[in-house]
Order: sequence, then C-alpha cells, then structure tokens
Amino acid sequence: MRVMLRLSSTTEKLCCSLEDVPINPHAITFLVTGSRLDLRRYVEGVEAKNLECTIRRYSTEGIHVRWPVKGTKEYNKWFSCTLKHTKFTVTGFLRHPSDQPPSGKHDYHNWTVIGDTETLITTVTMVIKTESPTVKAGLGSQQKLHCQFFLDHKGPDVTMEWYWQHRGERTRLFSHNSRSGQTQGTGVGLKSLAGGDASYTLPFTKMSSEGTYVCSVSVMPLFASMDISLHIEEPPRVSLNVGATLSLQEGAEQKVVCDAESYYPLDVEIVWYQQDPAVAGQRVGAPLPKVLQNVLLSSHKHNSDRTFSLSSFFYLEASLRDSGKQFTCSVSHRSLRVPIKKSFILIVEEQGSWLFFLTGIAVVILLVILIVLLSYLYSARKQSMQKKPY
Repeated sequence: MRVMLRLSSTTEKLCCSLEDVPINPHAITFLVTGSRLDLRRYVEGVEAKNLECTIRRYSTEGIHVRWPVKGTKEYNKWFSCTLKHTKFTVTGFLRHPSDQPPSGKHDYHNWTVIGDTETLITTVTMVIKTESPTVKAGLGSQQKLHCQFFLDHKGPDVTMEWYWQHRGERTRLFSHNSRSGQTQGTGVGLKSLAGGDASYTLPFTKMSSEGTYVCSVSVMPLFASMDISLHIEEPPRVSLNVGATLSLQEGAEQKVVCDAESYYPLDVEIVWYQQDPAVAGQRVGAPLPKVLQNVLLSSHKHNSDRTFSLSSFFYLEASLRDSGKQFTCSVSHRSLRVPIKKSFILIVEEQGSWLFFLTGIAVVILLVILIVLLSYLYSARKQSMQKKPY
C-alpha cells in the first residue's frame, strides 16, 4: 500500500490519498510496507474520493523509546496519517527508521526537509479508530461511544483514558494501565479493552452529557486521541387544542393553538397551512397548500429540564367557503427526519340552520310539556268524577 501525497501545504501538514499504483517520481511518496497493520483494512468499502486524508509530522516531545518490534532500528521519525469519513475517523502512526540519534531537543526544532520527489519507507505501528465521530442522542438513552486501537506488537504497556470536556470543563471518566492493572472509573469493559476495544458506554444521557468525549491511548513514545462529539437532540411533542373535527357557526371565532413542547436544542419551525383534504394525499397535480399568514408565536418557554416549548396560534373566523377544509400544523426540528403534522377539519354551519335547529328543539319541548299537562288534567278530572255519590 502506498500513501501518495498530492499537495504540500506546510512542512507540518500534507494532504494525501490512498493508492496502490506505481510510485510517482514527481511527488513525495510514503511507501507503507507490510506489517501486522494495514490502513486499508479500516476503510474497506469506502471510495477514496469520499475520504479526507491528512499526513502530519509527529513529535515525541523529546522522548526517545526504542519501538519494541524485532529488527527495528534504534531511532525513528514519526508521522501520523488521519483518514476521515462522515461515518468514521482513523489515525495511523507511520514509523520511518533513521540512523540519526535525536539531538536532545524537541523534534520540531530539527525536522529535516522532505524533498519534493523523496520516497519515505514506513510501516504502520499503531492505529486508533472511532465509528462514531458524531453522536446524536435523545434524553434518557444509552449510548456506546466507539473507540478501538491496534498495535503491531503484543504485550505493550498501554495507558487508556476517557475524558469529557465542555465549555472549558474537563473531567476524567475512566483510566486503565495495562502494566500496573490500575483502573479508575467505569464505562469500559476490561476484557474488551484487553483486545483493543476501548468503547465507552454512557448508561443514561442527560443535558449535562452533551460535550466532547476524548478517547486517548498512550504507548510510549506515541500518544493517540480521538474526539467524539455528543449532541443532545430531543424531539418536540406536538398537540392541538382542538379535536380532529372543529364545528363552528358561521361568523364565530375560535383560537386554535399548536403546542411544540420539550424539545432541544432551541431552533424549531412551526408552519400552519390549509388545503382540501381530498387532494392532501395526492403527489402529482395537487395544488400546493395555502400557508396561513395571520399566525402568532408565543415566547420560548425554558423548562426546568432545560428543554424548550413554543406555541403557534391564530384566530379562526368561521366562513362557509372554508367548511370542509383541512388545517395542518407542521413542526420541523433538527431531531426529526420529517416534520410532525397535526390536522383538523373545519365544519361551518349556517346561522339559519342553527336557528331552525334550536326552534325545532323548543317546539318539541313545548309539545312534551303540553302532553304531560293534558294527561295530568285528564287524570285529575277522572278521579274527581269517581268521588261523586251519584
């Protein structure tokens, strides 16, 4: 496998691409020779054009430790190669053997210039990977933050740590040293860790869980870390203050409210629109819904659990031309793949029909009273006649 450099921006950072082609004599080439580790293994199934690849010089901060692999030279020059994708991040450490002992100063004070056509023969010594560089989690969920590391030799002295940091705060969540066996904190299985799986389990997400989680692995003289961003995204609960059908008399007014409650983060969009329910399900040829303009918004309510709520409302004046129309509240939020929609059908009755209905009820009531009264009078007269002696 070869890592071909396409562009040199600074002496510290170089952009690269993974290729298995003949060496280009007109470019700087990192020729990665065989070892127990192969970077291609960690990016299988991904096209090279979808990878962001960066090579940097790596400083051991003046620390000199002979890399414990048989046949290696006493001294090495180090580089890191990071491959980024939307679904994962991989960093490999490349070792370039050298006959030159360190000067006793930090590496970056005496880095030699790499020629424009130079070929550097390297091997991959250590790899760290995460398949969850960005995590979106709802409140109260369990999350597994993936982190794995791989080494080209057995029995290394490894120090593994997890940190949480947010807005200037930094807290150590877990640490383990393979040589001493000392462990602090929880969240990482020791059996899995012995096999290189350093994934951290967050049992119950809260608002305070949001932040950057740092998985770090140290094998002297190398130190690797992987940042995982966890974002809390809680979807809104949406409801209307009316039922599926709203019946009003012509000319009557009704306040209609759409509540979006307990969402996070803050940004939410609420749109009211009106359309004919007969064409609401049509995909082709149906007229676009009419967006309502007379809509008002409440102020954002900050709940005790740090979520937010918002209400959108309008005053509906019942008109016969709107009878049978469907009114829909559509709520969009970053936690939702598609908007949440709540609808009702408006039924408008003419004023005359209501008057007729009420008059009919009144007539029926009067008839019932009259029948009861006549029955009572008849019964009373009959009893009176039975009491006469003649």
